Amino acid sequence: MPNVVENAVSQLRTESRSASRFTGRRVHFIGIGGGGMAGPARMLLDAGTIVSGSEPKPNAQTFELVRLGAVIARDQLGELLSRDTDLVVRTAAIPDTNAEFLAARAYGLKTIKYAELLGQIMQERFGIAIAGTHGKSTTTAMLAWALLQCDADPSFVIGGTVPQLGGGSHSGTSRFFVAEACEFDRSFHKLHPTVAIITNIEEDHLDCYKDIDQIVESFRQFAALVPRDGLIISNASDPRVRQALAGLSIPIELCAISTLIPSPGVPKEGEYRENSTVAWHTRITGVEKGCYRGEVFHHGRPVCELRLSVAGQHNLFNATMALAACHACGVDLNRAADALNHFTGVDRRMTEMGQVNGATIVDDYGHHPTEIRATLKAVREKYQPDRLWCIFQPHQHSRTRFLLEDFAASFALADQTIVPDIYFVRDSETERQRVSSADLVTRITAHGRAALHLPEFPAIVSYVRQNARRGDLILTLGAGNVWEIGRDLAAG
Repeated sequence: MPNVVENAVSQLRTESRSASRFTGRRVHFIGIGGGGMAGPARMLLDAGTIVSGSEPKPNAQTFELVRLGAVIARDQLGELLSRDTDLVVRTAAIPDTNAEFLAARAYGLKTIKYAELLGQIMQERFGIAIAGTHGKSTTTAMLAWALLQCDADPSFVIGGTVPQLGGGSHSGTSRFFVAEACEFDRSFHKLHPTVAIITNIEEDHLDCYKDIDQIVESFRQFAALVPRDGLIISNASDPRVRQALAGLSIPIELCAISTLIPSPGVPKEGEYRENSTVAWHTRITGVEKGCYRGEVFHHGRPVCELRLSVAGQHNLFNATMALAACHACGVDLNRAADALNHFTGVDRRMTEMGQVNGATIVDDYGHHPTEIRATLKAVREKYQPDRLWCIFQPHQHSRTRFLLEDFAASFALADQTIVPDIYFVRDSETERQRVSSADLVTRITAHGRAALHLPEFPAIVSYVRQNARRGDLILTLGAGNVWEIGRDLAAG
């Protein structure tokens, strides 16, 4: 796709960015210290914006923003707002009843959500947006890391903490802007990507989507945001991705690894239009302690080798997609591959926490059945434990209910699954009464696997301390605060 690459290289060589629409304007962030908000706030400060905000829980990011010139209040009462404020930004987590938001409305100020601001910033840059039900945080982090190591210095916003990157966001000097694109609340429809990555599409967020057809249509609307001289990088083997992209007149490059597609080639008739090609294919050549390596082919020609430092076959696929995006940004593939080989992961993605009774404790963010299967497979390959314990905290009652049977079948590789109460977020009280962790445990045991419902964290910690032994692996899993169990176990 020469237009994409040529434009990217040209922008990479530009020494300074053009003036921003935010230069000289007053922008206020409600909840500025959050991982998502701090990154754009830093980018606006670098663009000459007058930034203020509120944050009840000051952190390293707010201290850095203040050092750079932001004014931040601890209370969300609106004391820093005035009629001169040009724009107020809030996250989806800030309700309409928030006192500071109400103060902004009383002043008659323009208010937008975080995703819309992200889109406005991206509109001024060369945006690469990474979407998908699974793998988007890791793929985004891989791409940001590789571009940094290739001296492209992108700005980026990642939905997780990445130790190698010093956090989850950065304001770079080039025009590249790498951003995780979340389908929840259809927020990724606000973005303006030049390059879009779609890792996969599955049922999730069924509290805001009616069914899988609505989810596919939402991804289709996201993909349609890419201009005709842009590029979509997508999963060659996901039928729902094929459905979402069918008929779009936008260049598409497909990615696969050899266990999914035997060899590079063209897709089956009717799967994509003629503007599609299986461009990127990684042939697995080995695995060591769960970390995969493979030879990467571009249009059937070997171009580089991946030898990852993070475990899991799924991460070889994530790295292949990140490498394809690096190519679209005009950087050297061998340098990019070498950077990806040294990528050490996102926090809460198979993160070692310590030991208890000689057993290793690992924590992971996986909260969807597909993620559970992939993580259990990866930790078994990496650690080869005598027994694999999975402490899984379901995230949301609605997700648990909608995907109950799929969840129940996803623990096949665990020797013992312990389930605390469901992490409550966003659901109504009525939804809360419709399903429980005990229901999930019943279904797991019906699939022939050992499972136990222990509602409270202290009881789980006590049970594991009494029963874990050397050679075991203790995996805490979920998007809530289940990591606290691993922390307490490791503390002794």
